[in-house]
Amino acid sequence: VIEALDAETIYEIPLIMEKNGLATITCKKLNLEDKAPNLVEWENMVEKIKNTKHTIKIAMVGKYVALKDAYISINEAIKHAGVENRTDVKIVYIDAEGDLTNKFSDIDGIIVPGGFGDRGVEGKINAVKYARENKIPFLGLGLGMQCAVIEFARNVLNYAGANSTEFNKNTIYPIIDTLPEEKNIEEVEKAIRLGIYPCKLVKETKSYSCYNLDLIYERHRHKYELNNEYRDAIENAGLKIAGTSPDGRLVEIVELLEHPWFIGVQFHPEFKSRPNKPHPLFMSMVKTILDLKGINTTK
Repeated sequence: VIEALDAETIYEIPLIMEKNGLATITCKKLNLEDKAPNLVEWENMVEKIKNTKHTIKIAMVGKYVALKDAYISINEAIKHAGVENRTDVKIVYIDAEGDLTNKFSDIDGIIVPGGFGDRGVEGKINAVKYARENKIPFLGLGLGMQCAVIEFARNVLNYAGANSTEFNKNTIYPIIDTLPEEKNIEEVEKAIRLGIYPCKLVKETKSYSCYNLDLIYERHRHKYELNNEYRDAIENAGLKIAGTSPDGRLVEIVELLEHPWFIGVQFHPEFKSRPNKPHPLFMSMVKTILDLKGINTTK
């Protein structure tokens, strides 16, 4: 009999099952060689989960917040980074379509996740504005990155009405647009950039310091890109292009120079985070929040 007892965390279940001899029984039943697993790394991870030392709050500003599992991969990626920093990360879900007044007063970081369609976009853009102006660590994922670029264009470059052609095909400042070769293709037939693609990082950027690699591979799912006609204007105003496709044609990462930590990415790093191997972007964001709060994680 293998007991399935309640545990403090789901990640403790494999350790409980191993303690009760599940692997040995299974191997015997299947006539397999029974080898003792090395669970030291997993045990250390569970120990950190059960013994956090710090607490921070990160706001998730989206349109599906009523169903929190809609963002399950991001939720887990945040928690993975928290565990590695011995930090309990409280995720505060904020409806992008609601009133954002005073919603961020006690928030330590803001994440704007991906999505499609114009519902809730203006709320996401307002959340970006708050993060930028108040020096709150910010991470934009997919559409979240595009919202960051739109907000910057509107309020720093003073491009009134700047938008994505996904939301306003007649905008006079199409900061986010489809690729030129897809201009005359019907919307339903436009290609989605889907799957894993390489991204070349720019040295001496926060993004590069997160990965410490020249070339990274991340998972994508989007149709729209930063319009290259505005690249120079955006960079000259202080929004650094920190990562591109290897040929330099597509912008993958932007980051705000005059800010403690403000990064937007076209891809979805949450899909590559693991409990015992947090994604470097989430790790860096959590570590920066702790640093800003004066918390020393090395103790």
